[in-house]
Amino acid sequence: MAAPANLMAAPTRAPTGSKSSPDAPEGMTAGKIVLVMARWAACFPLIEVGIARAPHLTFATLRAVLAGVVLLALATFHQRARPVGSQHWLLLVVAGLGGTTAGFLGMFHAAEFISPGLATVIANTQPLLASAMAYVLLGEIGRTAASGLTVGFAGIAIIATPGLTDPGTDDYLLGVAYGLLAALGITVGNVALKRLAGEVDALVAAGTQLLIGAVPLAALALLTEDPTTVKWSPAFVASLAGLALPGTALVYWMWISVLETIPLTKANGFSFLVPTFGLTIGIGFYDEPLTFAVATGSATVLAGVAMVHRGDAAIGPSGIAGGDTVLWSPDSSPPTTRVAP
Repeated sequence: MAAPANLMAAPTRAPTGSKSSPDAPEGMTAGKIVLVMARWAACFPLIEVGIARAPHLTFATLRAVLAGVVLLALATFHQRARPVGSQHWLLLVVAGLGGTTAGFLGMFHAAEFISPGLATVIANTQPLLASAMAYVLLGEIGRTAASGLTVGFAGIAIIATPGLTDPGTDDYLLGVAYGLLAALGITVGNVALKRLAGEVDALVAAGTQLLIGAVPLAALALLTEDPTTVKWSPAFVASLAGLALPGTALVYWMWISVLETIPLTKANGFSFLVPTFGLTIGIGFYDEPLTFAVATGSATVLAGVAMVHRGDAAIGPSGIAGGDTVLWSPDSSPPTTRVAP
């Protein structure tokens, strides 16, 4: 079945003023992705600091608004082009409601019920979900990459499963559910951002989708919380600044610039590094135990990342991968299996 035209059709290309180059060295791109993943991993500990001093959704809204305003201010200063046409705006709304509204709602509530390291693990099951969506909408999946994503998800499962037998399972499951909501939202947002990459300037796209996603968060916060109860202590200000600026504004800009140069499946494969970074932070700063399951699962995660990186090394926007078997591409209907040249 064909995907909806408003997602599959390429948006009208317009000059964006982006400085990103599709010919950026592979090592530089990989280094940028690893930096993005490390910063994402640091988000849950900062969220835990903040939610002790502010209502959850109020805190999430402040994070999105501050990051979005900073990004759009930079875009205005550098005279970056605005989105053109309804296709761009539709994708920005999808990205905002997915990655920011659902993603932030899930993240901030998950941190209430499960540890920062485990919350990071659960929320970053999204590469597997993203690979499925990339398969359907973008044609970016090969056999080796698909195997790597499956191995990576198995590692996540190894890490998370022991908590199901611990006391307080109800709270644990609620935290896992919020984490999965975050993963699903981020997945939807990433697919939309991939469609925008190279079409809309990275600063503009990141800032706009954050502010769009902040609107439902603010409405929910006003309906269910008392925003005046925020404790504007140095610890809260530091956690908000760390989340909004290096943890959101910088990361989103870097992430969209990465998606301009490599396929979503390959970029998302590196997301399995986030749980490893997150668990390292949890063990070092929150006394989370280094169990056999954590050690084994982390090793499995890294193996999956290596498989994804190898399998999609030559995939381009059409989903064709040199040396890998392409399961499907948008220009083949109905879906067929074919081997790339």
